[in-house]
Amino acid sequence: MLPGRLVDDVHEAIKARIMDHEIPPGARVSIDGLARELGVSPTPVREALARLESAQLVVKEPLRGYRTTPLLTQAQLADLYRFRLLVEPWAAATAAERLDADGRTRLTAELATADAPESDTYAAYRAFSAHDARFHLLLAELAGSEQVRDALVRTNWHLHIYRQYYHRGIGPQALAEHERVADAVLARDAAAAADAMREHLERSHARLEEETP
Repeated sequence: MLPGRLVDDVHEAIKARIMDHEIPPGARVSIDGLARELGVSPTPVREALARLESAQLVVKEPLRGYRTTPLLTQAQLADLYRFRLLVEPWAAATAAERLDADGRTRLTAELATADAPESDTYAAYRAFSAHDARFHLLLAELAGSEQVRDALVRTNWHLHIYRQYYHRGIGPQALAEHERVADAVLARDAAAAADAMREHLERSHARLEEETP
């Protein structure tokens, strides 16, 4: 196995444990323990943890090693959605206004990749989470704004949401909401696209509030 592939596999294995709360929020992460569990040396574990730190799933504490980050509080969650509500309805509306043949093809193709997860594990949700991220980032791209796209990437919202929503079941609801947004964009109806995105974000936030202490 190539070293790069090994780190990728270790990264996904540790991320799954964090997302499924097998390593609970706020827990100490043992590099040596994970290395033994995964049957690898500590080196790919350290490299994987460095990646996870950039995704805000772990934090490195001086002289103490790594710890998983806490779940978002209601205030932090509200702040995240406040930001998203400022930029994403605009992105959906502008994507609708600017839509061309290439954008239509890309958006239609992305919708075709979406399937509702069949269980509550991160392994089942990983493909849907990836679609969720691509869908929202694609609308920012179709709106012509790299600044908005990059700002969304830095929030790592899709990881926080799927880690937060421990009792999931949100796939079919989110997919239906994505389809309403996409239908409005494909119809080049900017007002309807903005409204559909706003409704999607408000419903997503409400679902998460039910799970957040």
